[in-house]
Amino acid sequence: MRTSNHLIGMLNFLTFLLSIPILGGGIWLSTRVNNSDCLTFLQYPLIVIGVAIMVVSLAGFAGACYRNTFLMYLYLWAMFLIICVLIGFVIFAYVVTDKGSGRDLMNRGYKDYYLPDYSGWLKDRVSSDSYWRKISSCVRDSGVCRKSVRVVNGLPEAADDYYRRKLAPIEKLETAK
Repeated sequence: MRTSNHLIGMLNFLTFLLSIPILGGGIWLSTRVNNSDCLTFLQYPLIVIGVAIMVVSLAGFAGACYRNTFLMYLYLWAMFLIICVLIGFVIFAYVVTDKGSGRDLMNRGYKDYYLPDYSGWLKDRVSSDSYWRKISSCVRDSGVCRKSVRVVNGLPEAADDYYRRKLAPIEKLETAK
């Protein structure tokens, strides 16, 4: 029994240490001067996840080291809830994107993705003007288009060469505009 308590305590101490960069990343994003929609979207979930991992790992660490059964029960229930939420999120993500695997195109190095292939909820979110403005702002801010340009002998590459390249779905999305 003593070895298992030490193992649980050590693992929870490691997860506590790993929660510090997660929490720090969320706080760092919230202090950035140019808070775009993309950064705002990420900062609060990172802070919440970092604090949750920190609290749960501290409860597990203290419960294991001090043999406190209440903290161990709290730790186990919290871990059970976190695992259930993660499983629910994975199922939700699979259901929403199930049929959107892309279609092969002739003479193209990328697949073509159609919005009708996705679930109704995702279609409504992406086709909504307010959400699409945020999504396109994130894509523009990432500089994907500037990074995808290739220069051959001082000239931009030919369109046929560009279309034959293996493009990421986000690169294909931006070139379609």
